Amino acid sequence: MTVHAPSSFAEWHSIGEHASYMRTMKSPGAILDLLEIQRPAGDMSRPALPDIVLVEDMRGCRRVRGDLGGGYFDIATEKGALAVAAPNFSTSVVNEESHRLRSLAFPLAQWQVVLDDATDGRFSIDNSFIYGRVFDSPTIRSALRTLWALCDDEGPPSRLMARAAGLEILAELCRLGGAPLASAKGGLAPWAQRRCVELMRAQLSHDISLDELAKEARLSPFHFARMFKQSFGAPPRLYLTRLRLEKACELLEHTDLPVTEIAHEVGYSSNQALARVFMKHHCLSPTDYRRAVREPCRSARSQ
Repeated sequence: MTVHAPSSFAEWHSIGEHASYMRTMKSPGAILDLLEIQRPAGDMSRPALPDIVLVEDMRGCRRVRGDLGGGYFDIATEKGALAVAAPNFSTSVVNEESHRLRSLAFPLAQWQVVLDDATDGRFSIDNSFIYGRVFDSPTIRSALRTLWALCDDEGPPSRLMARAAGLEILAELCRLGGAPLASAKGGLAPWAQRRCVELMRAQLSHDISLDELAKEARLSPFHFARMFKQSFGAPPRLYLTRLRLEKACELLEHTDLPVTEIAHEVGYSSNQALARVFMKHHCLSPTDYRRAVREPCRSARSQ
């Protein structure tokens, strides 16, 4: 009998006995896999897999021991503790209490080239991270909290969101590991700014990726993301949200399209997803916004 060997961290948690422990998985085309896992006390060791895995302990544990690729440890953890497991390493972990974890898996096939470019080829998977060491990082914890909140509001992360969030987190991990990534030098050229905004507007209803935008600007994804933020004062993902809401407002004001159709037109999977984003940015539902902008016009025409 042939036993199927899992090809990724996400797949390993989706098959066999491990599948019953999974509570949530959000995966945008294997760019960045987000998993929430709840397990009883005991052994949670796994085979070597080609992913860098960041783990956040959502409860804390009085004793956890094992090896994540950086040597044996035997410690107590607190709620919010972070750790990184090395790729292509058979991890061994035993928890003495039931535990809930949130994990981000970075498939090497998607991230190796990005990291090489960000460090001018100096990046080393073997020694550029703090494997197996429990650490604290307000920057990473904030990024994780934002990423999960956006997933709750909008569904599985878009390719743009996944790449941008991954770059932010990996940059901080590199800094903590003593290999800071190169800083951005200036913003995008004016022609690149125009082309990127044109492409975003033309692709509002599609899952446009950071890689596509970077290619339009003739830059690597890493350098593009940082230069875009310098030029526009906001990261590409947030700027795209602004464009989508701007178009949604225009359609609500000037057309009678149903809200569900408008949501699809501007890139959201449902009217509920659009409503959550709309409430966050405008403190109104799309329907209430439409009523508010149209009623003054009707009153003026009747006078």
